[in-house]
Amino acid sequence: MTLTHQLGLATLVVGVTVVVHLAGLALLLAILRRYRRASRRYLVILLNGGAILVAAFGLFALHSAEIWIWAGLYQFLGAFTDFEHALYFSTSTYVTIGYGDIVLPPGLRILGAIEIILIGWSTAFFFSIVDRMKLLERSFDTDHAR
Repeated sequence: MTLTHQLGLATLVVGVTVVVHLAGLALLLAILRRYRRASRRYLVILLNGGAILVAAFGLFALHSAEIWIWAGLYQFLGAFTDFEHALYFSTSTYVTIGYGDIVLPPGLRILGAIEIILIGWSTAFFFSIVDRMKLLERSFDTDHAR
């Protein structure tokens, strides 16, 4: 596959994964917006913990779906002999471990390099959720200290 074809295909798959990710983040935000401030300290802790769990598992599900999309592409292109290898490669690439024990054949390597780019924004999203929970907890402490 030529470099132009790889870049075009990578752009298409990145577009699909971005749409999947944005839809998933929008759903997670809608769920987390239903979060309400509680009147008791133990409820605040319980609700904060629940919100963080929802965000964490939601992000895990999104990343899993995106990893499977890339693995499906590798399998479709015949890069690996079976889907297990494609999924293993996609997972290790997506999370930027990149063991190197399984590599893409020449002519498809740019695809693997582009897959690495996608992990960063979920990290930022998750930390913003945790920071928001901390602010809500501080607000609770301030409101009830008076």
